[in-house]
Amino acid sequence: MQETKPHRQSRRARFVVPSRCDALLRNFTEIVGGPLGNRSAPGLVSPGVFTVERVLIVLTVIAALLAVVVKNHCRSQGWHNPVQFYATCYSDFPELFRNRGLGEGIFPFFSQEGFFEYPVIMGLIAGATAFLVRGEEVGDARILGYFDVNATLIAAVWIVTVVATARMSRVRSWDAAMVAVAPGIILAGFINWDMWAVAMLAVAMLFFARNHPGLAGIFIGLGTATKLYPLLFLGAVFLLALRSGKIRPFLVVSGAAAVAWLAVNLPIAAMNPAGWKYFFQFSEDRPAGYSSVWFAYNLIAGRMNWVQLEAGTINSAATNLFLLVCILIGILALCSPRRPRLAQLVFLIVAAFILTNKVYSPQFVIWLVPLLALARPNWRDFLLWQAAEGLHWGAVWMYLGQVTSAGSAQNNIDMPYYVFAVMLHMASTAYLMVRVAFDVWDPRSDPLRRHGSDDLHGGPFDEAPDWLRLDPVNPSASLLPWRGTKALG
Repeated sequence: MQETKPHRQSRRARFVVPSRCDALLRNFTEIVGGPLGNRSAPGLVSPGVFTVERVLIVLTVIAALLAVVVKNHCRSQGWHNPVQFYATCYSDFPELFRNRGLGEGIFPFFSQEGFFEYPVIMGLIAGATAFLVRGEEVGDARILGYFDVNATLIAAVWIVTVVATARMSRVRSWDAAMVAVAPGIILAGFINWDMWAVAMLAVAMLFFARNHPGLAGIFIGLGTATKLYPLLFLGAVFLLALRSGKIRPFLVVSGAAAVAWLAVNLPIAAMNPAGWKYFFQFSEDRPAGYSSVWFAYNLIAGRMNWVQLEAGTINSAATNLFLLVCILIGILALCSPRRPRLAQLVFLIVAAFILTNKVYSPQFVIWLVPLLALARPNWRDFLLWQAAEGLHWGAVWMYLGQVTSAGSAQNNIDMPYYVFAVMLHMASTAYLMVRVAFDVWDPRSDPLRRHGSDDLHGGPFDEAPDWLRLDPVNPSASLLPWRGTKALG
């Protein structure tokens, strides 16, 4: 009887290797002998010391060193206007250390005399790292020390993000290489503390993928207390809860997130109400930020003598436009022939927030890198998007050197070229949204579902049957829970 049974291979999973499966990368492997051979068995044969995670960590360390090299001019010459813009080595760390009292002993939220325009955990990180750089005067040496301390910690949380992304994808661990070597992170990772929030969202998604919604919610709450955008994860979970009828995971992750956020914010709000509210007041009152669609419009309006948009108008328009796009994403999630993957919805919602928000900072690009690696790990689209972001990266510094520091004309670009770079970075992000939306509607084009999996990152939603599905073209084919029967057709 044993001879008639089919041979069962080892239960260890085979890895999906990009050099074999990605058309673009396959073309670049000729220099090292071509794609991985068809008879090889990654995941079944022990790789020795060079496991996937260890290679990814090495790649991340190399990328972090390159990110330091990008800032090398300022590290050696100091962060001064307008050179820091033209040398593309600007960072918020030196500016905040000098101008928010961090170098003079002011600890955000704990010091009543200082106001900090970031959420609570980001303020705590800023104050704690400033405490590590002791000294009397706020000179170049202490500023360099402050930058280096924060850059080192960001490199560590970058590694955490890469490892979390790799472990989330299981048989597709190599997709995390996008996060490890992303040009956008190399260029923008050391501008601000955004990588902390990116890491918290990645860890939250890993816990959710492992069916631990409570732990996922804790990290969502902590991430939201660092940067608001991790909160958008809950929107994707809500849509999948509606589609599958599994409401409990949404309630658990939302409740845990609320508890974690309140545990961080309530003590600060009670101790320093004015300092705690300042972030929200600043966000509401500030005008359109550089490189947002609203700022680009105001630049064009100023050149064409049109009416420019005020902060209140922009707040309303940005909110309404974001809600409109979210409604469209919700329609896609509930009407698509097959339930979307969690990472696809998170990517779409965060990308919509970036495109419609009244503020866009160059480091916001790092929010999307891990999400794209999970939603659509296609190297051609990834590199095209990163190239557009790199062009915007150079344009924004040349523009800022002119408008903020009256830099030399030979180093500046005229406004229309800067607006073109802004439009290019927005168009490339919108292109990715269209590709992901198409993958949702036609799973045959989804790089992950082509290999037979359902939702590697979906946790409790993986392999879940539909509970609610709408068909606007043929309403009788809709799956409605109150009918008590399955969809027709």
